[in-house]
Amino acid sequence: MTTAAPVLVAGRPARLLFVHAHPDDEMLATGVAIAHHVAAGDEVHVLTCTLGEQGEVIPHELAHLDADHEDTLGEFRRDELRGAMTAIGAHSTVLGEDPAVGRLSRWRDSGMAGTTGAHDPRAWVRSDDERAVAAVTEVIASVAPDLVVTYDARGGYDHPDHVRTHEVTRRALAGMDEGSRPALFAVLTPRSWAQEDRDVLAVVDEVRGLGWALPTGDFPPSVVADEVVTHAVVDETAVERQVAALRHHRTQVTLGPRGTYALSNDIVARLCGREGYARLDVTTGEPLPALVPGERPPLVARR
Repeated sequence: MTTAAPVLVAGRPARLLFVHAHPDDEMLATGVAIAHHVAAGDEVHVLTCTLGEQGEVIPHELAHLDADHEDTLGEFRRDELRGAMTAIGAHSTVLGEDPAVGRLSRWRDSGMAGTTGAHDPRAWVRSDDERAVAAVTEVIASVAPDLVVTYDARGGYDHPDHVRTHEVTRRALAGMDEGSRPALFAVLTPRSWAQEDRDVLAVVDEVRGLGWALPTGDFPPSVVADEVVTHAVVDETAVERQVAALRHHRTQVTLGPRGTYALSNDIVARLCGREGYARLDVTTGEPLPALVPGERPPLVARR
C-alpha cells in the first residue's frame, strides 16, 4: 500500500471533489480523507447527487419526515448536510440544486435495491444518461479538481444509487479531454482491515448494552484483497472531526462509544481513522495496479 506526503499542485494546495449519492455517505465512506485534506489546507468539495429522500429515519420524533408520511426528509437532510459540511470545512453542492426556483435537487433517492423508490420517474437510477452525465460534468468543470473520489463499480455494497453515481461520474470523466482529466479514485477497504475491525468490535464491551448486533457474514463488495488498495489515508486525529460532522446526520446515524456507530439496521460499525483507495480506469471502472516507480500518489496517507 502506497503512502505519501501532502500534495502540492503547481505550487498550490490540492483540490479534491468527492461525489456521493446521499447526505451522510460523504462522512461514512470518505470522512477521514475529507477531514485530513481540509486540515492539510487543501480545497475539498463534496457533490451529493440526491437528498436521500427514501432514507429510514432513526429518531422516533422525526419519523413523520419519511417518504411514507410527510415526504419532507430530503429538505431536512439538506440541512443536515449543510451542518456536516460546515463542521468539517468542506464546500457542498447538491446536483441540480437551484435556489432561484426553489429546487433542492434535480434527482431523487431511489431507495435500496428492491424497494419502490426506483419506480419514481425522478429517481436517480432512472436519470437520463445524457442529462446526468452533463450535470456531473458541469460540476467537475466548475470545481476543476486535481482528483475525483467516488464509489467502486459495485457502489460499495450494491446500493443502486451508489452504482449509478459511480457510473455517471466515470462517464463524465471519460468524456473529458485526457490532458485535463482529473484522476478518478474509488473507496476500497483492504480485507485485513475489515477483519481487524470485526475482531475489535467483538470485544468492545460498551456496545453490548446498546442492542446493536455485530457484523457477520460476507464482507461487502468494496472489501478487496489488500494488494488492490494502492493508496491510504491514515489519520486517527481526523476521527474527532469526522464524528463532529456525523452528529449533524442524526436521522441516519447513531453515534456510540469508542468510535462506534450504527445505521437504522442497528449493526455496529467502527470509525478508526483510516480509509483505502485505488485509482480507477475511467473506461472500465476497474482498479488500476500499483503505481509505477517514480509516480507520485495523489492522496495523502499518514499522520
